[in-house]
Amino acid sequence: MATSKATVPPESPKIYHVTHLDNLGSLSSCGCLYSDSQMVRRGVGKTVIGMSEIKRRRLEELDVSCHPGTKVGEYVPFYFCPRSIMLYLLYRANAPGLAYAGRQRPIVHLESDLNETVEWAERAGRRWAFSTSNAGAYYAEFHKSLKKLPLIDWDAVRNNDFSVPKIKEGKQAEFLVYETFPWQLIRRIGVIGAGEAAQVQMNLARAAHTPQITVEPEWYF
Repeated sequence: MATSKATVPPESPKIYHVTHLDNLGSLSSCGCLYSDSQMVRRGVGKTVIGMSEIKRRRLEELDVSCHPGTKVGEYVPFYFCPRSIMLYLLYRANAPGLAYAGRQRPIVHLESDLNETVEWAERAGRRWAFSTSNAGAYYAEFHKSLKKLPLIDWDAVRNNDFSVPKIKEGKQAEFLVYETFPWQLIRRIGVIGAGEAAQVQMNLARAAHTPQITVEPEWYF
């Protein structure tokens, strides 16, 4: 379901992966973020915040069409904005199939630069793609060229009122990196408050790479 017209992407787009702050120590020590398929294979992962049925569908049923033979669950997922619809579901803690009940305060945003990420991926020969809508939907469309970025509905990505179906769909566009994503490319960690910032700092006390930690209440509900 592509957008009906091209919209203008930011000059320097950022991408955001959400995770529980309890996972930061293991992520930094491993040196990377793992896709769901890699986490299953390696038996890693501490606090899981996603929905089990959606994760299963992404692992078993949903193809990334621009990279034939690969599934959505084989990629590390990012959104193009903080304060995502997924975070809203965690905030409400009442979505069917959501086992996590810790709400949003312990959730952190891992921010990276899109252009830097693509440059790294091209050098490393690592597959990447983006969807113009929810990558967990059967109708998702995928692309592997930055020239196609205007196909994302950037107005929807920037809009915080996702009660309108078109905005809700466009806001869920995803950026995907195959199998692993380097921890060193995480440039900033956004948290909801000072207490969480202190916990993040403690969890990363032994990390070789510590991203900037900032309090960003506007990224939350």
